[in-house]
Amino acid sequence: MKQLIRDLSCADDYDPNSLPVDKARALIRAFLEPVAGAEQLALRAALGRVLAAPVISPVDVPAHDNSAMDGYAVRFSDLNADGETALKIAGAAYAGIPFNGDVREKEAVRIMTGAVIPPGADTIVMQEHAKAEGDCVTFGSGHRRGQNLRRAGEDLRNGQTVLGPGALIRPAELGLIASLGIAELTVYRRLRVAFFSTGDELRSIGSQLEEGQIYDSNRYTIWGMLNRLGVETIDMGVVRDDSALLEKAFSDAAAMADVVITSGGVSVGEADFVKEILERLGEVVFWKIAMKPGRPLAYGKIGNAHFFGLPGNPVSVMVTFYQFVRDALLVLMGRHPVLPLPLLKARCTNDLKKAPGRTEFQRGVLTQDTNGEWTVLATGEQGSGILRSMSEANCFIVLSEAQGRVAAGEMVEVQVLEGLV
Repeated sequence: MKQLIRDLSCADDYDPNSLPVDKARALIRAFLEPVAGAEQLALRAALGRVLAAPVISPVDVPAHDNSAMDGYAVRFSDLNADGETALKIAGAAYAGIPFNGDVREKEAVRIMTGAVIPPGADTIVMQEHAKAEGDCVTFGSGHRRGQNLRRAGEDLRNGQTVLGPGALIRPAELGLIASLGIAELTVYRRLRVAFFSTGDELRSIGSQLEEGQIYDSNRYTIWGMLNRLGVETIDMGVVRDDSALLEKAFSDAAAMADVVITSGGVSVGEADFVKEILERLGEVVFWKIAMKPGRPLAYGKIGNAHFFGLPGNPVSVMVTFYQFVRDALLVLMGRHPVLPLPLLKARCTNDLKKAPGRTEFQRGVLTQDTNGEWTVLATGEQGSGILRSMSEANCFIVLSEAQGRVAAGEMVEVQVLEGLV
């Protein structure tokens, strides 16, 4: 890491005091590797975890040729190309209860969806195209050999890789794996993340506030965002602005976690203080981003632990987490691929203040008008201390570094927050 930082310091566009958003993301990614260590879990216990080893199909799926429709299993050679065909009904086949025998010439077998195709049959005529009377059934013309059949191994072949390392186990994956009869999975161990807030003015909820003090909300939003990702959290509380206490907190956190996240203590006037501690314990790659809100953001390493120093303002904490920390944690958890939050186009319905020079993430409410067009409205005051703006928002309005003021009616890019906040 030290060599990479030395190389970066020689680059013309490397400025740790004002790094562009995209450059910061790329720099963080350069230091990331999935955590070492995996464990075996029962299938249901693996929900929300990341595969560390591939899932290989031990069987063909489907295991046998079967019917895709309710209808009749027939020999295609018995069907008249023109006009109707009348066949004798020889019996029935149900899912799990095969027809006992072969389909002989001029015979049909009543068959249900999922039932094994009886020997001799090679075509399924769906019941809507058949007319049964007594022990006979009549079909019209126009059928194709092999229609409405699902072949053995059509979905998956025995020995085929079903899911690779890095796949997230969601409900769909649980069902897919269960369909193969697999009861246990090898997943990456949970990522351990330690976090604490800094500041003499902060108090935990439940305590009495005195003049100039405020309740610490950042640890609760950070805890919530981390838990949505499924990591193991270590809440270290509030650490006062004391050099010795902070150094001990950083050392303790790095010793027990893969990632250390702090809020506060990296703004102008404080950055040198925290930066000095961090440089004694590890390395700092950058500590300022050309963005709003969230300019004071530090990234580095303390020993083997990755460090993210988030701003102290509540909105800035959430914005920087979603723009930088979220993706980094997913990579460390073993997720592959890690895709950025998608940007969508919407028409802005109010004026937005913006000066060129840094990327802005304004909070907005995305809706669809009566004509089906997506529109976005800013949540009002965009101060970095107004946490209510994050609660009301369902998207970020993303304004690029070069972009200036936005007039009502212009198209803007948005990041949808549904499922994140």
